[in-house]
Amino acid sequence: MSQDDPLNTYRRKRDFAATAEPMGGTLDAGEAAPVFVIQKHAARRLHYDFRLEVDGVLKSWAVPKGPSTNPQDKRLAAPTEDHPLEYATFEGVIPPGHYGAGTVLVWDLGTYRNLTEKKGEAIPLPQALEHGHITVWLEGKKLRGAYSLTRFKKGRDESWLLVKKNDAEADASQDLLLTRPESVLSGRTIEEVAAANELLSEELCSR
Repeated sequence: MSQDDPLNTYRRKRDFAATAEPMGGTLDAGEAAPVFVIQKHAARRLHYDFRLEVDGVLKSWAVPKGPSTNPQDKRLAAPTEDHPLEYATFEGVIPPGHYGAGTVLVWDLGTYRNLTEKKGEAIPLPQALEHGHITVWLEGKKLRGAYSLTRFKKGRDESWLLVKKNDAEADASQDLLLTRPESVLSGRTIEEVAAANELLSEELCSR
């Protein structure tokens, strides 16, 4: 395993003989639009994982309160380790006792465009992330429009803010986390994903 592999931390934290999470690798997406995914994760505490494809991996942030369509809402976002692109479609249960134990579903999925610029000049996303501020336009099944991520604290407790930009897709009157709790892949709720996994485990144990 290469020392500079961006997925080293991801793999080191997981036992792939016990979890169905993909081991993955860094992929070259070619000319395809980069993907974003938001996964609802009922771990020790319920949160939403916001992930953007950058340089062949998914840059990731844990957002405790989840994304909002209201520009007035400032959502805390804590950066986590890079994930493989294959993780964008991962849905299931991470076993108890393992890192991130709990149920995961794909709450939203789509592509995005980098809108980050400075003094009218476009800033590549890797560079913008280093500087601590990005703006992206999401084209998801639930979320659309521009969102910004801004770092306000560095160091061990590095913290960012995820905020909806005030554009035509902004809507302060709705809460998609409540009205659209289901997976965009399977149509299941977090409880249904957990129940299906429990049923499968019971069937395997009875054989």
